[in-house]
Formats: sequence, C-alpha cells, structure tokens
Amino acid sequence: MQKVSFKDINKIAIPAIIAGIAEPLISLADIAIIGNVQKNPVEALAAVGIVGSFLSAIIWIIAQTKTAISAVISQRLGQNRILSIKTLVPQVILFNFLLSLIIYFSSAVFAELIFKAYNADGLILNYASSYYRIRALGFPLTLVTFAIFGVFRGLQNTLWAMKCSLAGGAVNIGLNYILVYGIDGWFNGFHIIGAAWASIAAQLVMLIMALYFFFKKTPFHLKLSLRINPEMKPLLLMSANLFIRTLSLNIAIYLANTYATAYGNTYIAAQSILMNIWLFFSFFIDGYANAGNAIGGKLLGEKAYLKLWSLSKDISKYAVGIAIVLGIMCSVFYTEIGLLFNKDETVLRLFESVFWIVLIMQPINAIAFMFDGIFKGMGEAKYLRNLLVIATFLGFIPTLLITDYLGLKLYGIWIAFFVWMLIRSSVLVFKFKNKYVAKAKLEKANSI
Repeated sequence: MQKVSFKDINKIAIPAIIAGIAEPLISLADIAIIGNVQKNPVEALAAVGIVGSFLSAIIWIIAQTKTAISAVISQRLGQNRILSIKTLVPQVILFNFLLSLIIYFSSAVFAELIFKAYNADGLILNYASSYYRIRALGFPLTLVTFAIFGVFRGLQNTLWAMKCSLAGGAVNIGLNYILVYGIDGWFNGFHIIGAAWASIAAQLVMLIMALYFFFKKTPFHLKLSLRINPEMKPLLLMSANLFIRTLSLNIAIYLANTYATAYGNTYIAAQSILMNIWLFFSFFIDGYANAGNAIGGKLLGEKAYLKLWSLSKDISKYAVGIAIVLGIMCSVFYTEIGLLFNKDETVLRLFESVFWIVLIMQPINAIAFMFDGIFKGMGEAKYLRNLLVIATFLGFIPTLLITDYLGLKLYGIWIAFFVWMLIRSSVLVFKFKNKYVAKAKLEKANSI
C-alpha cells in the first residue's frame, strides 16, 4: 500500500489552514479594534461578540452546501466521473444565492427581537442591531463564495481559496482601522458601523477573486440547465443533515452567549474574546480536517480503504501537534493576549481566569475536527447529524444547566464545551475504527 504522502496532505492542508483562519482573523480584528474604541468599548465589544456569534451560526448552518458539493466532487473525481456534475455546480450556487436573500431580509426585519433573545438590551442592543443590518448585507457574497470554495476543495485545491481569503482579510483589517477610528484632518471614525462596512468590502473582494479562479481554473461554468442534475437531490439531503448538525452546534454556542450575557456586560465581553479565540483555533486546526475531507472523499470513491486508514492516523498526528503548539504559544503570552482585545480590568480578569480551559481542550478538539472532516468527505452526514444532536442535548446542555446552578458562570460554560467536544471526538474515533478500519483490514487480507 502506498499511503498519501505528507507533501500531498500539506498541499491541501496548509492553504486550507491559511484560508480557514482568514474568517476568524477578520472577527478577531473587529474585536481588537472595536474593543479599544474610546466610546463605550465594553458595550461595543459585547455587541460585536453577540452579532459575530449569530452571524457564524447562520453562515455555518446555511453554508453546508459547501461541504456537500466538496464531498460530491471529490468522490466523482476519484471515480473519474467529474463531467457528470457540470450542471450541478451552477444549480448549487444559485440555490445558495437565493437562500441568502431570504435569510437576509427575514433576519434584518427582526434584528432587535433576535438580539433580545441573546439577553441584549439598552446600548448593546442598539449597537448589535445597527451593526448586524449592515454586516448581513454580505450574506449573498459569503454564501456564493463558500459554494465556490467547496468546488475548489472537491478538486483537491485549497490554494485558490487561500489567496481569496488572504486578500479579503487584508482589505478588512486595513479598512476596519480606517473606518472605525477615522483619519485625523480628514474624517471622524464611524465606530462600530465602520467595522461592518469593512467586512462587506472584504467579502466582495473574496467573491470577485473566487469567480476569477472558478472561470479560469476549473472545468465548471455558471450556465444554468433547466434539467435538475440527478445529484441535486442527494446533495440537498446531505446538506439538510449537515444543516441539522450545524444547528445543534450553534444551539450550544447560542446558549453559551445567552448565559454569559445574563451574567453581565463584562461576562459577555470576556466570553466574546474567548469564543473568537476558540473559533480561531478551530479554523486553524480545521485545515487538516479540510485535507481529510477532500482526500477522504476521493479515496472512498477509489475504495482505497487502507490509504484512508493511514490518512486518518497521519492527519490526527499533525492536527494534535498543531493544537499543542498553539496551546504552548498562548500559555507563554497568556496575559498579553487579553490586552490585545480590551483594557477593562474586570473583563481581563474574567478572561484570564477561564482561558486555560480553552487551551487544554485543544488536542481533543483536533481529533474531533479531523474525523469530522473525513466523515463529511465520505458523505456520512446523517451520522454526524445524530452525533451533534446527542452531544448537544445530552452533553452540553445538561452540563451547562448543572454548572449554572452551581454558580460557576464562565467556568461552567467552558466546562460544558469541554464535555461536548469529548463526546464528539471519542464517538467519531469509535465509529471510524468499527466501520472503515474493518474495511481496510479486509482489503489488506484480500491483497495478500
């Protein structure tokens, strides 16, 4: 058996890491810049954190066609049947665009009600609603871009997405600083609204670049066919299962932020920093999960189970190694990290008291994300759906309720996340060993 080489894995994983961390870096830049404004920094930081949580929830939920189209393309690539889905790609992109318009108009109208459900009120509610109505204009841009990124990943190429994400991140950070703070002698800053417009500009740049690579580098087009591609129905079914899975994931994040907001402004401000750092780590480690997604789907199409087994072991080592390195680096700069985002002493004390929990759970997260990516690539959406529902409703929520009753506040929220990730990682490893390792052993026995 010739296993997938370290070079081939990193050819997909490294660009995917860089592309993946661009989005959380944009959110971290928003928080760092908004958290240091002169006017109402704690309230502004809390508002951005709440909106960021809701935006992530919506985008993750409705962008599951990205993962589904990636899985379908990678499997057809392994089967040498890539031309059978040429009409599928434009249909998926149109579906994402229309869905994004529906989500934008329905959520913008009810913005105040949405953020009241996060326990936001007063100035935080006003900031959150104003910021969201502008940021959400980027839904169509983001969802079309994500669908195109899914095409790139299915074709075993994450370099194009990386270039788009880096350009978008650079535009966002540069405009963020200018539009939030202003330029002396030219114009005053626009405070939180400036950050929202900077994000829109970044998303537009990413879409334009993604369309360039799509037309120039892939065998696909955007010409619509009136005949629905036969793969559309199973793709939408896979997307629906991943939709429910991601909905369960975001219920956990929503409850965490709701409880933190109820504890007070300084708690949700500290929680916003913790959550965005956690998401940054997640997207960083997720680069190897993306490699597992793309390569795993292709190997399944080839029925190369021995390579698939070897791939899972190798990617696990790399992902855990990255998690440990990130944890050590953050431990060295433990106090300084909080100061990047806010100068309020109470917020910083809360952040520092809980940050260590975020760090020690990273190797467990790495295992969960890596196997999650492989299972997505192999089309195991139904199983992933069931696992997230169980982990959320039988793991996270009971732990959160118990720790809240005990008065643990932010400690309790992150203990609940720890339990949640432990369930996800252990069950996925068990499932993979029982199903795909058994097939690999059978393949090995037949080859002797």
